[in-house]
Amino acid sequence: MIPINAPQIGDEEVKAVIEVLRSGNLTTGLGNGPNVLRFERAFAEFVKSKHAIAVNSGTAALHSALLAVGVSRGDEVILPSFTFVATAEMIVLAGAKPVFVDINPETYTIDPAKIEEAITDKTKAMIPVDLYGLSADMEVIREIAEKHGLKIIEDAAQAHGALYKGDPPGKFADIACWSFYASKNMTTGEGGMITTNDDELADKLRCIRSHGEKRKYHSQMLGHNYRMPEIEAAIGYIQLKKLPKFLEKRRRNAEKLTEKLEECNKIVLPKEPDGYKHSWYLYTIRLKDANAAERDAFAEKLKSCGIGVGIYYHTPIHMMDYYRQFGGYRLPETEKASQQVLSLPVHPGVSEEQASFIADTVIQFLR
Repeated sequence: MIPINAPQIGDEEVKAVIEVLRSGNLTTGLGNGPNVLRFERAFAEFVKSKHAIAVNSGTAALHSALLAVGVSRGDEVILPSFTFVATAEMIVLAGAKPVFVDINPETYTIDPAKIEEAITDKTKAMIPVDLYGLSADMEVIREIAEKHGLKIIEDAAQAHGALYKGDPPGKFADIACWSFYASKNMTTGEGGMITTNDDELADKLRCIRSHGEKRKYHSQMLGHNYRMPEIEAAIGYIQLKKLPKFLEKRRRNAEKLTEKLEECNKIVLPKEPDGYKHSWYLYTIRLKDANAAERDAFAEKLKSCGIGVGIYYHTPIHMMDYYRQFGGYRLPETEKASQQVLSLPVHPGVSEEQASFIADTVIQFLR
């Protein structure tokens, strides 16, 4: 089976882990051990951000960001429904109400034209999601945020290496949140990062990740235990150095798939609009005029041939049982995409021959 994603771990990561274990310095009380600090500095430089704060998951990054910008009970936060549930989950855990809006069907990211319609006097922030490795239309979203006095938390969990108008995610946001889950473009196993150019927010975020403490045993605000262990940070530092090569391989595999699949008029291929650079976390195609049953059957055929297909996201968040309590939303583009999309393996472990095999198999079944 060619998996939909696979962590690319080598001897360098193994050596780094052993060095941490032998040092005996596995973590620190404030989450600022030597490996964490080194990883934070390197990641901040990579994404051109003033501050980077390492945490133990992308979900922790989102929750911390919401707390840092002051989201609390009675507030509303706007987000797309076509994303992983953690984005909405953290809004609810912060005490606020998630307000779902539709997506742009060309990019699968939040549609800026729908955002303003959803703004009320209770809206405190918005969380645009950079989906599949493609940034949301952040400059337009920034203009809306400034017009209405809203904070922007950019969910960049899938966008390591993406560019928007020449810059990495985070430039147009107050805070950007990243994930290093095992499937991502780079990994620490679990783990996350928060980046910001705001000194005050950075100070708050460092407190939040360690029980609200600025110094040990003296909490000055409500926080959590969101510290990144030294082992994860050591792995992350090595992975970050490898990331440019990972991204090159993902791009080559994506270009190979596109080259072969563009002859097929039964599918819509992923787009890279002018001014954007895709990081190709996922290569997502769309079956024209298909329903969910037809898409699922097609995915099963590909799996039977050893192709690890992923379907992200077959149930939009607003249609999940728990989240129905927040309103009866009708999001036609989101709901249509959820029935028609599927993702093909494009990670660095996919060889050129395997990429050709994947494309040929897709074409064969569509014919």
